Amino acid sequence: MMGVRVPLVTPGTRPELAEIEARILAERGRISLLYQVLLNSAPIASGWERLLTAVRNQTCVPGDLRELMILRVAVLNRAAFEFDAHVPHAQRAGVSDEKIDAVRQPGIAGLFTDDERLVLELTDTMTRQVQVPDSLMHRLQARYDARSLVEVVATVAAYNMVSRLLVALNVEH
Repeated sequence: MMGVRVPLVTPGTRPELAEIEARILAERGRISLLYQVLLNSAPIASGWERLLTAVRNQTCVPGDLRELMILRVAVLNRAAFEFDAHVPHAQRAGVSDEKIDAVRQPGIAGLFTDDERLVLELTDTMTRQVQVPDSLMHRLQARYDARSLVEVVATVAAYNMVSRLLVALNVEH
């Protein structure tokens, strides 16, 4: 398999990136392989860090639902790096190993709760078909207020962005 399709930026080697690197370190605790790729573009790395920090740490979406959606996006987009990176987050958020295994399956398993099935159906629909049918949206609107609905949809959208960048640039372990 070929390696990453752009050079990795070694943290601390480009003074103009110091502020962005400091923010990434403060939020993430390290500058991961993904950020070493993103730092090839300071504006993208900066905006990415802000957006993904908002999605992961500043919404009202419960951590277990968020991580199930992220894992499902990774499976659907064949983004193994993203999946592997989020398994520990999912476990810390209380997602069982059984459910982590179940998001790998083609359908949505019966072991998921009603809320989990609903967000996984949204995840599958947004990732595979992009357009969300009114029937599914009505079910989501009955369950979530406007803020929560925007945040659930933004989570799926943001992690589709993540997985598609990782796959296109061949970022893997």
